[in-house]
Amino acid sequence: MSHPSSGPSLTPPDWLHCGHGTTPEDPVGCRGIHVPSHTACLAHLADPDRDTYLASLAPGTDIDHRGTPFTEPLLDALLNSLRDPATRHPRLGNARFESATFTGDARFMWATFTGTARFTSATFTDGAGFESATFMGDAWFGSATFMGDAWFGSATFTGYAGFGSATFTGYAGFGSATFTDDAGFESATFTDDAGFESATFTGDARFESATFTGDARFESATFTRAGFESATFTGDAWFESATFTGDAWFTWATFTGDARFESATFTGDAWFTCATFTGDARFMWATFTGDAWFESATFTGYAGFESATFTGAAWFTCATFTGDARFESATFTGDAKFESATFERTASLGPLVCAGRVQLSGAVFGGPVTLLLAARRLECRRTRWSATAELRLRYATVDFAHAVFEYPLTIAAEASPLVLTDGPLMAEQGLDGAPDARVRMASLRGVDAAHLVLADVDLSRCLFTGTVHLDQLRLEGACTFGKVPSRTAWRRWRPVRFTKRRTLAEEHHWRASQPAAIPGWNVTVFSTGHVGPAQMAPVYRALRKAFEDGKNEPGASDFYYGEMEMRRHDRVNTTRAERGLLHGYWLLSGYGLRASRALGWLAAAMFVTVVLLMGFGLPKDDPKQEATGTVPPGGGTVTFEIDKNDPQNPTGDRFSGQRFEKALNVTLNSVVFRSSGQDLTTAGTYIEMASRVTEPILLGLAVLAVRNRVKR
Repeated sequence: MSHPSSGPSLTPPDWLHCGHGTTPEDPVGCRGIHVPSHTACLAHLADPDRDTYLASLAPGTDIDHRGTPFTEPLLDALLNSLRDPATRHPRLGNARFESATFTGDARFMWATFTGTARFTSATFTDGAGFESATFMGDAWFGSATFMGDAWFGSATFTGYAGFGSATFTGYAGFGSATFTDDAGFESATFTDDAGFESATFTGDARFESATFTGDARFESATFTRAGFESATFTGDAWFESATFTGDAWFTWATFTGDARFESATFTGDAWFTCATFTGDARFMWATFTGDAWFESATFTGYAGFESATFTGAAWFTCATFTGDARFESATFTGDAKFESATFERTASLGPLVCAGRVQLSGAVFGGPVTLLLAARRLECRRTRWSATAELRLRYATVDFAHAVFEYPLTIAAEASPLVLTDGPLMAEQGLDGAPDARVRMASLRGVDAAHLVLADVDLSRCLFTGTVHLDQLRLEGACTFGKVPSRTAWRRWRPVRFTKRRTLAEEHHWRASQPAAIPGWNVTVFSTGHVGPAQMAPVYRALRKAFEDGKNEPGASDFYYGEMEMRRHDRVNTTRAERGLLHGYWLLSGYGLRASRALGWLAAAMFVTVVLLMGFGLPKDDPKQEATGTVPPGGGTVTFEIDKNDPQNPTGDRFSGQRFEKALNVTLNSVVFRSSGQDLTTAGTYIEMASRVTEPILLGLAVLAVRNRVKR
């Protein structure tokens, strides 16, 4: 329901003006309307005529005294003539007091206005008492001036209550007043304190552009819909325990003093967009059932949201926190949105619980900060950290893409619930259905990791491509990466099994997208773009160096394996010859990291060598030496020439136990670069030479693989 700030035209026609007290400067004089059947207003009516008029009045009579100057005795006489004998309180019908002036105290206490009450542009030079008054019709006080105290405590406004552009120079007391219809205080000015404690606004409460120079007290007030757009609170604004059952509008409002909303309840949406809080803003224990809008709000002083509850979304987008911002023990059932917010000197944000997302993308932290959050997701894309920062998290999946920081920043997972300042553990409402409290990194793309420390976080789905200075990343505690498929799968006719190692999320996505991909690769990794082996090889190399610098050689070997895998599959930067060499290196020993593979090939090579030696390398019999010579008949010198017969290939049983023993002896000596001294056939000599080249290499690869897995 919409109402104007003032009623119909309030200036009576000139022929109704009283005219008393005219001067050259004021030719009109008294503007009081004539009393019916007389030519003067009530104030200037002769005493007998006034008494006759007052005696003619009865409770509930309509009266019209526009522009009339009332003294305190004159008003009392008028109200006494309208007093109801049953209640002993004045009862008026339609009452018109537009532009009237009340010089003494105006006592309308317990009065009942059964019709419309019009006090538009009226002036109350002293106190105005409307305590416990009842306005059954509309009540118009637009542009009225209350130079003394105005008392409307416990008053009841059944119709529209219009105080638009009214001026309250003294105290304005509306405590426990009831506004059944709309209440309009647009552009009203409260020079002194304004008290609306425990007031009830069933209709719209409109305080747009109102000015509160003194304290504005709305403690325990109830609003169905409250409009304080562009209102100015120079003193303190007290809204403790106030209840807003509908939407509450404080957009563009200015709070120069403290704004106190402790334990307030906002059932509808709460709009504080572009509001300015110069003093402290206290929302401790407040409850926001609908959405809470603090977009572009400015908090110059302390901003306290401790133990506040946000059931809907909380919007702090582009808000500025010049002083401390406290959200300890705050609970967000929906999303907490702080995109592009500015925290100039916040020392601690949290611990808080968010069952949805905490969005800090584009936010700026000007000072050292500690974030203590238990949330399902934390988004810090393009967040700027201008000092040291520590993020201690639970449950959260963290997107840190393109974040900017020049000082040490730590992201750590908390194994136990966060601890509040006063000692107890923080309750984690809304997170009961979460699978576990692990912290998962989603992306580090575009981050300069030179000052980044990750502790006990899950990196199995983290995107690393595009990260700068990744080799300087520090990993503390149990940081886990993705794993290869654990089971054996078939690719066409041959089995495929990946040995256990740490992998990047990008590799999972790339392998899952291949035409002949085997099951088990994580297909839920998104946003990798066109990342292939050429982009992943440098990432694996940088992570390998980071692990090596951290003295974790076994962990570094996994990333060396990944680097070599990407080089082997890279068809852009790796030549065909190099890929062939890498393929052989992978096939023989898993890039010098798979001891079982190298030992398997060594065993196979030794077996082949033994078989070949038994079949072709060992002679039929051990060669015997023979001596031949010539002895002259007459005696003399005898000369002997000793030679060895050439070894002969066997013609009988080649695979006997004796021959196996000899072949094994030759083969084992070949593994360690030694000659067995065994007589061999020509073929056996070449077999031994080949064995002495290949088998020691395979043995060395196996030893190297074991070393890479156990060294520190």
